[in-house]
Amino acid sequence: MRTEKKHKLQQLRRWRIRKKITGTKNRPRMAVCFTSENIHVQFIDDTAGVTIAAASTVSKTAAKDLSANVKGAKTIGELAAKNALDKGIKEVVFDRGGKRYHGKVKALADAAREAGLKF
Repeated sequence: MRTEKKHKLQQLRRWRIRKKITGTKNRPRMAVCFTSENIHVQFIDDTAGVTIAAASTVSKTAAKDLSANVKGAKTIGELAAKNALDKGIKEVVFDRGGKRYHGKVKALADAAREAGLKF
């Protein structure tokens, strides 16, 4: 019962954020998703409905051995920024996915900024 309410409140926060944030081809939405075991980052063009670039702890890159903690979030942030810059993305809109800008989310965002992304 309690977890259902928490999930419902997080979903409402996610929808409230998504009403205000949209990604374009020139400035895509950087959507982050944290599970208990993995971290996923996508760069999404909402006007076309396509994912331009992505990074995850599930992918078969150097990040596959990382876990969903602050250290892993920093590494994924750097990797995601590198993937985005390779695709020509310099500016993004940050979508924190209903999570507080604190801890893992903040570490990922700061690492992406240091790697060269502007948001």
